[in-house]
Amino acid sequence: MATYLELKAQAEALAQQAEKARLAELDSIITTMREQIAEFGITPEQLFGRRRSGASGTRAPVAPKYRDPKTGATWSGRGKAPQWIASAKNRNRFLIEQ
Repeated sequence: MATYLELKAQAEALAQQAEKARLAELDSIITTMREQIAEFGITPEQLFGRRRSGASGTRAPVAPKYRDPKTGATWSGRGKAPQWIASAKNRNRFLIEQ
């Protein structure tokens, strides 16, 4: 029966062989894929889907809902409230008339 260290050495050797085989096949697979993409005119959107806007995407700015009468600073009502409105019990006096 093989010892733990012998089996571990065999596993590492197999992992190295598998990586060599993967790298050897990789170039031909990429070449084939590129040829098929060019032949059929496949776009990145078709292949990977549309990118979703989110944290990395840009969003349209939201119109301000509140204004500080002293400084003129505005706040949309989203996210953490600025200090000038956070302590107010009634935010109605800060509303911007539309």
